[in-house]
Amino acid sequence: MMKLDIQFFAVPFHRVSKTRKRMRRAHNALTAEGTTTCKNCGAQIKPHRICPKCGTYKGKTVVEEKA
Repeated sequence: MMKLDIQFFAVPFHRVSKTRKRMRRAHNALTAEGTTTCKNCGAQIKPHRICPKCGTYKGKTVVEEKA
């Protein structure tokens, strides 16, 4: 007797509609990162981080600018 080496996969009973598929994927959308403005120079930065342009954090100079 011949033994077949076949793999069986799960087959859905019903087709998933476009609406149901999109409802399931509704929470997978990318979200924009929140940004704030630097109080010293006005650049757009991520919150709770040192400003890369002027080197300040909460109104205090943390990183000195190179001349």
